[in-house]
Amino acid sequence: MGEVLRKRRAEENRLAAALTKGPAEVLDFLLPLWAGSQLGASAAEVGALTALETLVSFVVRPIAGALADRFDRGRVAAVGAVLYGLSFVVYAVTPGIGLAYVAAVLGGAGGALFWVALRARVGEGLAGDDAAFSKLFAAEGGGTWIAFVAALTAIAWIDYRGVFWLGAAACAVAAAVLLSARSAPVREADAPRLLQLGRRMRPMLVLVALTAMAEAGVALLLLMHLQRGHRLGLGEIAAVFIPGFIVYSLLPDYLHGFVRKVGRTRVLALAMTASALFAAGLSFAPGPAVLAVMWVLSAAAFAAAVPVEQAVVAEAAGLSLGRAMGIYESAALLGATIGTFLAGQLYGSDAGWRGACFGAAALLLFGSFVVRGAVRRVGVAEFPVEPAKTPSQKEKPASSTIEEVSQEPEPVKADANRRANRFRNWAAHAGLYVVVQAALAIAGRSWPVEALFGGPHDAGWFWNSSGHWLLNLGRIWTFVLVIDTCWTAGRALLEKRPY
Repeated sequence: MGEVLRKRRAEENRLAAALTKGPAEVLDFLLPLWAGSQLGASAAEVGALTALETLVSFVVRPIAGALADRFDRGRVAAVGAVLYGLSFVVYAVTPGIGLAYVAAVLGGAGGALFWVALRARVGEGLAGDDAAFSKLFAAEGGGTWIAFVAALTAIAWIDYRGVFWLGAAACAVAAAVLLSARSAPVREADAPRLLQLGRRMRPMLVLVALTAMAEAGVALLLLMHLQRGHRLGLGEIAAVFIPGFIVYSLLPDYLHGFVRKVGRTRVLALAMTASALFAAGLSFAPGPAVLAVMWVLSAAAFAAAVPVEQAVVAEAAGLSLGRAMGIYESAALLGATIGTFLAGQLYGSDAGWRGACFGAAALLLFGSFVVRGAVRRVGVAEFPVEPAKTPSQKEKPASSTIEEVSQEPEPVKADANRRANRFRNWAAHAGLYVVVQAALAIAGRSWPVEALFGGPHDAGWFWNSSGHWLLNLGRIWTFVLVIDTCWTAGRALLEKRPY
């Protein structure tokens, strides 16, 4: 029963993370555009709006860590999701920039409470599943690309404010999931305090800040270069980023098997070195298609590194999971803030796009050299400690009976059934799609038929609005089927994990 509860709690954590991460990433992407075009905010006001949310989140995160070590972590995370949702509501109804500042405060506080408490809650299950943070990172990536597809296909119908209402609804569902969840009891006795944790984990926190600085800086550089250098629109920019977000959702669990084989410091060093090469390679990429491929490779490297850092911090925390995650989140936020600021300054300087890319590469390369010392000084194991097997999972002795031997292939059979079910589900989705689109083609309202044989169409027809509502629904359905196909094929390719 304990194993069942642990798995259920892990599923609740991942669902809540996916529901909240996606809208938050969409908001970060749309907020500057919306504030400037819809509210008439100046560049200084847009900068102040984003800086206010960052400042509030930075201040509240250590407080959130203390709360997560004192009260039920699921309830603390649920409060954060509610505040997150309220920030979306205020953005959706605000008539001007003044009330948007209130939304920024709510979002900063809500994000701090939610992510600190949720990561601490995930850390509770690390002893039973050493891949807990890899699975959480995958759920966040899945929520991100689903939210981007939904938002960018619906924005032409419901405008920015409608997208904000959708974000509020997703946060409300996340809060409901966490309020119905059961958390492990929080123990504060003999737990290390904030300053003790800070001193113990200082080298690792520096590494976390460096990683976040490089990741945020590279993402912003790519965004600005697509917008300013290649003059791409909103949908086209998102099309470059979404494959990287899909990689975030597919690879982390698989890459964790690689961590088990070669060790944490090697994986972190390799990931940072690879990210440095990709960051430098971005400066030579000739067009958006190559930039998308480079971003996918960079995303794969970050998908390997970030869950390892989170697991190391959680293991070093002892009983103070909340405070440790508060410090971790603060270090990541500080690094991301510095990274975006420096990327913007370098991009607008004489060094330009290429100089900014090489700056990010140099930072990542430096991080790869300090990884081993940072992890060793924190004092955690080089290899993740796999959870102890239950009696039913342990290997059978050589003298096992015929009945026992005959039961050993059952897990293999179960894996085969899961793969078969996955392909059967995809085949059902594809079959329904073909039947409906054939009927719509007869009526002259099939989006894939019009896209392939009609036209010519501009980029807005493919990404924003295709005219008739049946064409728009067909466009969304086509995107969903393409992603479903990539997801199914990707999971099949990565099914044999090196555990």
